[in-house]
Amino acid sequence: MRVKDKYINPFTDFGFKKLFGSEPNKDLLVDFLNELLQKKTGQIIDLTYLPPEQLGRHIDNRKAIFDIYCENEYGERFIVELQKAKQNYFKDRSIYYSTFPIQQQAEKGQWDFKLNAIYTVGILDFVFDEDKEDQDVFHHEVKLIDQSTKRVFYDKLTYIYLEMPKFTKTENELETHFDKWLYILRNLENLTNRPKKLQEKIFGKLFEQAEIANYTDQEYAEYEESLKVYRDLKNVIDTAFDEGKAEGLAEGKAVGLAEGIEKSKDAAIRLTALQLKQEGIPHETIAKVTGLTIKIINELS
Repeated sequence: MRVKDKYINPFTDFGFKKLFGSEPNKDLLVDFLNELLQKKTGQIIDLTYLPPEQLGRHIDNRKAIFDIYCENEYGERFIVELQKAKQNYFKDRSIYYSTFPIQQQAEKGQWDFKLNAIYTVGILDFVFDEDKEDQDVFHHEVKLIDQSTKRVFYDKLTYIYLEMPKFTKTENELETHFDKWLYILRNLENLTNRPKKLQEKIFGKLFEQAEIANYTDQEYAEYEESLKVYRDLKNVIDTAFDEGKAEGLAEGKAVGLAEGIEKSKDAAIRLTALQLKQEGIPHETIAKVTGLTIKIINELS
């Protein structure tokens, strides 16, 4: 085994699921969610992992594959998604995904429509285009708001997005336990030792689980493949979006600005999908990133 880095990249599929999606490391996810949510109704004590692949109510409905899907002791559901690269319709996808745990709570026969809370968490390795100018806000918590009163209209549906590139605190600037979590997510791959400020017991376990030298040859091979997919995805996405926008905007000169903008989006998405396909990225991953169907991806050439 040839180890290049000391700790895994948590933004890879392998790294994220190793740290947060496995039963032995469930306490890491519980601690992170408690710090993230700061729930007034009480802390999460335990979580039960649910099947990540969810099907619609009919066999021909589109399915959803969550990174992590779990339920706490109160029946509240949590979708935790890691988004490695920008996606035009990521917000749309997160809203769509939240409909699955809503429908799953429907009971047969007489039912009063009472729902348990649902939390959708997006840990993003990119910044929303519309938020690029605002470097101060990276933690977005979204609920249904009454525009007239500016009060929360419904508190059982929450969307949380963390734009991780905006979190730039150094080790010396860390103040809260949540700061420390974000610092780890942002910097773990580049650390050579456990920082002095991260001496809590929970972080001791995280660093132990993240240390590549502790992995079997099989685990290391899986991580290396996951890391390759992550890097290829990032590189292709960045290039393809720029090229796609340029192509669409060039066409827009002839058809008008509004139509040109739409063409630029479509061109960027399809070019991104094509280049990912040529890199050998799994079609399911391409569909998740671009929002295109498997059928369209298969037809791209």
